[in-house]
Amino acid sequence: MTALARPCVYLVTDRRALAPEARTAADEVAALERWLDDAIDAGVDVIQLRERDLDASLLCACAKRVAERARARQTLVLVNDRADIAVASAADGVHLRASSAPDVRVRAMAAAGWVIGRSVHAAAEAAAHATVDYVMFGTMFAGGSKPAGSPVQGVDALSRAVGATPVPVIAIGGITPERARECAAAGAAGVAGIGVFLPEGRVAGALGPARAAAALRASFTEGLDVRRARSASLPLSIPPC
Repeated sequence: MTALARPCVYLVTDRRALAPEARTAADEVAALERWLDDAIDAGVDVIQLRERDLDASLLCACAKRVAERARARQTLVLVNDRADIAVASAADGVHLRASSAPDVRVRAMAAAGWVIGRSVHAAAEAAAHATVDYVMFGTMFAGGSKPAGSPVQGVDALSRAVGATPVPVIAIGGITPERARECAAAGAAGVAGIGVFLPEGRVAGALGPARAAAALRASFTEGLDVRRARSASLPLSIPPC
């Protein structure tokens, strides 16, 4: 298995939000790849190609090109839910939806060193998937890519998920630099986002890949310091004689 970087700054793609002016799928993919070049240069740790409605041949070709570019910078490239395309494109692994194939079945077809992640929405789900390389927990906060009124988990639920599994937990949903600090303090191993990485001005809170990666990493590191300080201040538990 390939170790997931900690703290992990994780970009999830949405080509339609990135390039709403594009007229064809090929134009969308071209814009997506230019944006991901900037993200790779910015040092994001993981890119998840979450383009579930993209034609398989276009997705495979895109994944192959992005993975080749990312390899020199040690950025992992994962394909959302399409293990077959991840294999064909020589990507670094796959991210599974909550309702996707069992972990053990995907692991059986995995290449050596593959990263396998899965979306979860509760501590019990996190506990049930202890054989993957990470779980992605959300939706954390309102204001992300989910429709208004969608249920959110919050930092207390994140903390419970972290305590329920030995694998890294990545927080997603409405992530901003300020909220990344909260997620780190709650025990997350990293944060993931879509909107925050989009070009500045595209959506509320968008910073572009370079600014977003730097701000998320700095804020997350501050949250880790908070977590360490809390741990250091906890009283020792002395068992009775």
